[in-house]
Amino acid sequence: MEDGAGGGETAGAGAARRGPAGDTVAAVVRQWRAVRPDIDTSPMEIIGRVNRCAALLQQAEDAPLRRAGLTRPEFDVLGTLRRTGHELTPGEIARETFSSGAAVTKRLKQLTERGLVERRGDTRDRRVAHVRLTDAGRDLVDGILPEQLSYETGVLSGLDDEGQRELAALLGELLVQLEGRLGAPRG
Repeated sequence: MEDGAGGGETAGAGAARRGPAGDTVAAVVRQWRAVRPDIDTSPMEIIGRVNRCAALLQQAEDAPLRRAGLTRPEFDVLGTLRRTGHELTPGEIARETFSSGAAVTKRLKQLTERGLVERRGDTRDRRVAHVRLTDAGRDLVDGILPEQLSYETGVLSGLDDEGQRELAALLGELLVQLEGRLGAPRG
């Protein structure tokens, strides 16, 4: 039996190279192959696993962020302001965080109320606002980031260093292709 990727491998050999055959996506693929053996289900093995990993990571939430009373999207706003090192407009923050303008507006309101960011109007265009971290916002990001990275290291600890580098490189290649093809360039 072929693995559906068109390489002529047996299912066992292909599964060994692709990853554990016991994950939930492997079961879904096996079910599809049983009812529709005429269709190549190999894309599910990647897209399904990426989506499942994302859902599980989102469901687990980020413990250090949760302890600080932040959501991942709020931390993304604060982190964007910290890593760029300068004021940004809400539109620039939306582009950097891949969020809608409405979502960024809501997050900025909450973060402003907590004293973590400040907004100031543009002197030339009253419709434009500039957002910057407050000292409290900067201190919060600087305090959480090492703990958050340690948490993320733990989440990835099941993969050795080479596996992590390989996965990062492959995901990077996929992301570049998707951003180019689907029109989601960073900028």
